[in-house]
Formats: sequence, C-alpha cells, structure tokens
Amino acid sequence: MRAWKLSVLAFIALAATPALAGWQDEATPRDVARMAGIDRARAKGLSDLDNAPVKGDAASMRAIAGGEGGDISGGELLGGWRCRTIRLGGVFSIEYSWFRCRVSDRGGHLYFEKLSGSQLINGWLYPDDGRFVLLGGWSVVGEPRHAYSGRAAGYGESATPDDAIGLVSSLGTGHAKIEFPDPVQESDFDVMELAR
Repeated sequence: MRAWKLSVLAFIALAATPALAGWQDEATPRDVARMAGIDRARAKGLSDLDNAPVKGDAASMRAIAGGEGGDISGGELLGGWRCRTIRLGGVFSIEYSWFRCRVSDRGGHLYFEKLSGSQLINGWLYPDDGRFVLLGGWSVVGEPRHAYSGRAAGYGESATPDDAIGLVSSLGTGHAKIEFPDPVQESDFDVMELAR
C-alpha cells in the first residue's frame, strides 16, 4: 500500500512539472539551420574581427569567440554570473561592458536571464549532448520580457528579431559562453561571455 502511495505522489509531482520537449521540437526550421551552421558563422565572425574596425580588445574577443567550448552541467550553470556580449561583424566588432545574468531552476528545468543592461534576454536551456541550447527572447529595458516564439502563432515569418538561439558551453571552471550564430540584427556572430 505504501509503495502505491509513493507511486501516486511521484506521478503527481511529475505531472505538476512542465515538460520541455527537445529544443529541435520547439525551434523554427530557420533556428535549427542557424544552429547547424554555427561553425561557419563562428568562422565568418572571426574573419570580420580581422577585416573590420574593432571597438575593444581584439585578442580577448578572439579568445572567447574562437573555437568550441567544452561540456557543461546544469549544476555548473546554476546561480549568478557576470556577463558581457561580444558582437562580431556588421559595421564593426565590439565588446560590451559586464552586466548581471542568472541561471535558475524552475520546476526541474534551467532558465537563463540577463538581468541588467539595456538589451535583455531570457529563455529555457535545453540539454544537448553535454552542452545546452538556449531558446530565448530579446527585449529592451522598459518593455515586457519576450519569450521565444518558435512554432507559436507568429511562426512563419522569415526572421523574428526577438527570437534567439544560442549554444551554451564551458570555457573552464566558473567560465562559460553562449554563442549566437547568424543573429537577425547588427552582426554576423554574437557571443555572451559568462564569468563568476
């Protein structure tokens, strides 16, 4: 009888937790293609860094943006971070100042938020072969936070500027990055550096 009650309680707990499908099931075909082309987008961004004006430390930008990051666990991601964005390509490449970000556990799923600065992003983190994929929405200070629209009612547009897809990986203990291939606006490749 006791085992039956524990099974019922476990089922209720699972039913109360929102289920997240795999990121490919939630992402638009365009965003799946952007993620598949991440190596090409990274190479284009690094080429832009060599061939266009740079506002910031080019060597530091190259060290963060260049190459794949390593595997990272959910436990390593949880908590507060300092974060800064590096934009490669477009009119020029630039590294921005440090702001605050956070990864929290919401019902057994990881949620990312940039908490300060004029451009904000938030969204769910989906496990993906030792790393995570962020499906998020960009917003600016003073407006409501945007969620990733994906296959929702607005789906079908060729490019939605508020939607973001990024690959989260490790750069070492207390150091990580989120790579955004082929952003819709301003640049060819963006990277958000995370540091404790």
